Amino acid sequence: MNERQLILLIAGCLMLQPLSTDLYLASLPRLGEAFSAPKILVQQTLVFFSVGFGLAQLLGGPLSDRFGRRRVMLGGLSVYLLASLACALAPSIYLLIGARFAQACGCCAAIVAARALIRDLYPPAIGAAKLAQASSYMAFAVVSGPVIGAQLQVHFGWQAAFVFLACVVPLLLALAWRWQEAPLSGASGQAAGYRSLLTHPVFRSYALAGTLSYSNIFVFISGSSFVLIELLGVSTANYGYCFASGCAGYLAGAFLCRRLLAVLGTERTLLAGSTVMALAAATFLACCLAGVMNWWLLVAFQCLSMFSHGIIFPCAQIGSLAPFPGSAGRAAGLFGAVSMIGALTISNLVGLLLHDSVLPLALLAASTGLLQWLLLRRGQRKGTLRLEH
Repeated sequence: MNERQLILLIAGCLMLQPLSTDLYLASLPRLGEAFSAPKILVQQTLVFFSVGFGLAQLLGGPLSDRFGRRRVMLGGLSVYLLASLACALAPSIYLLIGARFAQACGCCAAIVAARALIRDLYPPAIGAAKLAQASSYMAFAVVSGPVIGAQLQVHFGWQAAFVFLACVVPLLLALAWRWQEAPLSGASGQAAGYRSLLTHPVFRSYALAGTLSYSNIFVFISGSSFVLIELLGVSTANYGYCFASGCAGYLAGAFLCRRLLAVLGTERTLLAGSTVMALAAATFLACCLAGVMNWWLLVAFQCLSMFSHGIIFPCAQIGSLAPFPGSAGRAAGLFGAVSMIGALTISNLVGLLLHDSVLPLALLAASTGLLQWLLLRRGQRKGTLRLEH
């Protein structure tokens, strides 16, 4: 397998998570009708996927260290394929919720193995560029997912999204089967436990940066639909285009990240993305406090948040794995779990605080954006952002 095919395999694994959510968002109202289920029960198909995705990373990481990335990736993709078919065939909302949990477990096993694989094959600076390249491919799925999902719902019904996901996986399984994995370089005695990972200053610096950046975009992901449609008067039909415009920022950020890494290196590229996020979040808050807000301004700030995240997240992921060549899978799993906890926490805060004003959204965006910038500046002063090349 050549390097391009390997990057496509990694990108394909990474895009399973956004596709698994975005592709069936337009079908959520129809699920309630199909199963005669209340909205709160339908929402559990999202909640249990998020919980499964967060928890399973803590198991998938160590398994990939022990048994190899290829085996865990093949196993995860196989579980994801079967779970997707189970979702499409689910006769009740409860079985659909259970199948979604299984789908998340398979999805996250493949993603953890893909992240750790980057650390196995490349030094940190090059690895960040390769992950940014894979992320730029993944961004196409993020942008197109809601649009494709809406068309599938209109023409074929809610089951079509899960059938579509099941049809994607055989290609990834074929690529993973062709890939011949080299033996892992880290001895089992070098494996770091979760406690040692959490107390390692380099892991903490990069993991906190990635988590707060992820939380910042989830402020918009979880709250922008309510604000745009119910407060700022955007039609439901046009909301998909607004969301896609924001996601296009992520594509641009991941593309630029590769260029910046070649010129600035990992540390300064991360700080550049962090600065953009902090300035955008502070400006968003200032506009809200001044009473200046409309739909295109909110979309612009969402786009800037996603743009800076596209720069920050590849650097943060690779930086958190860099000190642990013997347990990159465990580090990747913990990084993903911590990031998901941050996203779930901020989503719940948005749900609790957001009522009839944009201000809570701006306050949460400013808090996460400024905090990650301050922590990164602190890490820069302490030298915990410097990586071995």
